[in-house]
Amino acid sequence: MSGGIAPSFRSPPRTVGSDRALRRRADGSVSVAVRLSGRPFVAVVADMIEGTIAANRFEGAAAEDLRRRCWCAIDATQGQVLSAA
Repeated sequence: MSGGIAPSFRSPPRTVGSDRALRRRADGSVSVAVRLSGRPFVAVVADMIEGTIAANRFEGAAAEDLRRRCWCAIDATQGQVLSAA
C-alpha cells in the first residue's frame, strides 16, 4: 500500500445499525469499525477492505489496485489467518 496508511480496526461501530464506520483523529490516524456479529465472513472482509480504501481516500485506479491486491491476498491464503512471523 505505497503512500497509504494502515488504519486500526475495532468492533462494533458506535452507530447502532451501522455495518461500518470510519473515525479520523486529529493526529492523522484512522480507525475503521466493522460489525462482526450476524454477518457472513466475506461481508466483514469486504467492509475491512473498503474501510481501508476510504481511510486512505483512494479513488479510481488506486482504489481498484488496493481492492484487487487485498482480494488476491485473501484468495491466496484461502481465508486462513496469516502469521506475523
